[in-house]
Amino acid sequence: MSSLFDVTIIGAGPVGLYTAFYSGLRALKTKVIDAEPDVGGKIRYFYPDKNIHDVGGIAEITGAELVQNFKMQAETFEPEFVLGKRVTSLEKQQDETFLLKTEDGELHYSKTVIIACGSGTYEVNPLIAENAALHHAKTHYHLRDLEQFRGKKVVVSGGGDAAIDAAFTLLPIAKTVDLIYRGENFKGYEKRASDLLTSKIQVHLQHEITALNEGSELETVTVCAKASGKESTLSCEALFISHGVEVDFSFTKNWGLHTADWGIQVNPFMQTNLPGVYACGDAAAYSRKIRIISAGLHEGAIAVNSAKQYLDPDAANEAMVSTHHDHFTN
Repeated sequence: MSSLFDVTIIGAGPVGLYTAFYSGLRALKTKVIDAEPDVGGKIRYFYPDKNIHDVGGIAEITGAELVQNFKMQAETFEPEFVLGKRVTSLEKQQDETFLLKTEDGELHYSKTVIIACGSGTYEVNPLIAENAALHHAKTHYHLRDLEQFRGKKVVVSGGGDAAIDAAFTLLPIAKTVDLIYRGENFKGYEKRASDLLTSKIQVHLQHEITALNEGSELETVTVCAKASGKESTLSCEALFISHGVEVDFSFTKNWGLHTADWGIQVNPFMQTNLPGVYACGDAAAYSRKIRIISAGLHEGAIAVNSAKQYLDPDAANEAMVSTHHDHFTN
């Protein structure tokens, strides 16, 4: 039998990482499991080079830098990380502990569980176009290492905030940026979308990519006007695709958890309907929920405090302030 942990956190995004840190403050033996091969959640995957402005006390920071800070903080009390493992089942045992199984059959044991897996697991919707498979290496679904786009003719496909942000991020780096969207109006923030019209980004509304050129090197894309069916060719050396993601949150129902339309139902203590199981961040649903990182950090601390008192009813309501904690004063 593998080691029994006090707390197992499912999810290693910013909220899961901070929850691991706070769990260490409360002297709980902590494990973090995530389906992705590295920590950081959606920020690592989709927004590593995007500037983030809504974390208290940090005026501006890139997603990658923010994730690195959260990772360093989470490692303070040396939790165990299990990455690249998707949890597929959660069962309460006769001794009141929990057995978690991953899709590869690995078993994990814990006295309590905190679910911080965001909106669930996700798969990006791929580009569907002729010859798309030939140019997989030049087709990108997240912006990592912006230098690979420098001086390139880039085509962005999509109409939401992620596509618009990518187009603006690439504009000072790429040689040219064309933005293709099959809709009549962009779905992104109104001000941001209107800024496109006065920028140097070439916007093609009511168009969609139907083909990439043959051959080993990406040189052009064929786009089709939806109204007329007329096709035209654009120069292209790199593609960024933002066609949305398929999110799977159904596993929570299989675990016996009560859910709302957009998360796991919790009470003010972040307690789910299963004693000993808590949720925080985008995974948690309650009245007047605020879906920003700062709110999720607060929820993570509440979940840990609830888990601590579940294990020890005589424990203090909350952790000692870090400036007074032995780890930081010795």
